[in-house]
Amino acid sequence: MLTSVDADPLRALADPLRLRIVALLARETLCTTHLVEETGAKQTNLSNHLRVLREAGLVETEPCGRFTYYRLRPAALEALAGQFTELAAAARATVDSDRKRACP
Repeated sequence: MLTSVDADPLRALADPLRLRIVALLARETLCTTHLVEETGAKQTNLSNHLRVLREAGLVETEPCGRFTYYRLRPAALEALAGQFTELAAAARATVDSDRKRACP
């Protein structure tokens, strides 16, 4: 049974700008220029956030000429969601067990 959630992707998603980037990439593959336009963040700041998302395994890149396009890795998000689902199931079992043992 799972007892924790992988911290790297969770830390990566904890930042509001990175979460916004993930939400944008969920709709379409975008290059840095488009992400700058959508978020209003400076290019260097955005690049640092994209690096964190790549290192956490949430985003992958695809070079195209002089641009780099970013896309989400659905499997990574699904794995994280699965870990939370397992934690919720464990918590539900604990609550049900506690109810059975509750004092009258």
